[in-house]
Amino acid sequence: MRFTRVDVQGGPALGTLYLVATPIGNLEDVTLRALRVLREVSLIAAEDTRTTRKLLNRYDIHVPTISYFTGNIRRRTPQILAALAEGDVALVTEAGTPGVSDPGADLARAAAEAGYPTVPIPGPSAVAALLSVAGLSADRFTFLGFLPRKKGERQRLLESVATHPWPTVLYESPYRVRATLEALREAFGDRRVVVGREMTKLHEEVFGGTLAETLEHFQSPRGEFTLVVAGIDAKARRRSAKAKEEGQAANGSVSAAQ
Repeated sequence: MRFTRVDVQGGPALGTLYLVATPIGNLEDVTLRALRVLREVSLIAAEDTRTTRKLLNRYDIHVPTISYFTGNIRRRTPQILAALAEGDVALVTEAGTPGVSDPGADLARAAAEAGYPTVPIPGPSAVAALLSVAGLSADRFTFLGFLPRKKGERQRLLESVATHPWPTVLYESPYRVRATLEALREAFGDRRVVVGREMTKLHEEVFGGTLAETLEHFQSPRGEFTLVVAGIDAKARRRSAKAKEEGQAANGSVSAAQ
């Protein structure tokens, strides 16, 4: 099914923006629908044109590409909107789904505000892949993406989800993963975590253990990381709530005494 936009002069206007999920590593994970859309659009906007070219070459797709990444969003958005006035455009990131911890949200919003249909083409996900093998209940989970770089902001965010009974999922780079594991242990205690390194790639690794064991295992981390941290169990949740209540009561007593 295709949606058709009507321009201000009353004539049909071309252009649908497709947000296409691409492989997170293994090029065989691309969907048939994604390949069809990439072949049929007039232009592909890519976070990293070099990475996208490998995918296009693998499947013999010959469509013009332009770069679209965090540093050039303001300059590229008007150009892509102009291209949508002439035909369909696909947006892809270096890996995964546009707009999910990757560029895409700004362009999707701009296209929608300009009246162009925006259509998701779902596909590979590091989150879903790791959750499927983590052995932790994933009926519900909290997704944090990449954590803030500032220590205080990072710690406040982690503390805000530390008492959730369901898993917390986040992404991390090899340069910050050890610091993130330390921050998780400080906020969550030495809880169970399942780590996916280089998901779907040649050197894929899935490691499970406590946060302390995981820090010991990844002494010299390499590759991209996805982490699933177990939720707090019922007993620990009750202990945490009781400690919080006692702390608030103690603070109230001190204030009254003053």
